[in-house]
Amino acid sequence: MSNPLAASFEIEVVNREYKLVGMSITANFPESFPEAAITVQREFWERRKEIKKSNDYEILFSPGMCNGILATYFACIEVTEYLDKTPEGMIAFTLPNTEYVKVSCTNKTIGEGYNKLFEWMKGNRYEHKFYGACQIEIFYINDEADEEPVEILIPISKLNN
Repeated sequence: MSNPLAASFEIEVVNREYKLVGMSITANFPESFPEAAITVQREFWERRKEIKKSNDYEILFSPGMCNGILATYFACIEVTEYLDKTPEGMIAFTLPNTEYVKVSCTNKTIGEGYNKLFEWMKGNRYEHKFYGACQIEIFYINDEADEEPVEILIPISKLNN
């Protein structure tokens, strides 16, 4: 039986602000990835319930920034409001309201999801917005499943010509 998630690749444009609390890692790119990302996700996952006022403890938000030399990758949960005190070793931040192109895929088809997004951006005359925004991977964690839903969001801006 095939997994219907693996073939969805639905693309949409969304505008959204995110309030997040989590941990980050900065490492050489690309040689330290995906290992660095997996390390910070696992470390954070064990500590996520130290954060109060979360929308959902089973959704992992992973914004990232990369300049082609170094990448900073986060493991976070979304919060309804910030804590009086952020747990030690964590950071609280807001990704401002941004226009994103989003694709639905799975943890096993994430590479194909990125390919679909970049094809869509090229075909619709958008470019990846780097300043003032982060791309985001959203993992819907199910410890019982081998394949989990993932959404990839890339901040975009319209090309002028």
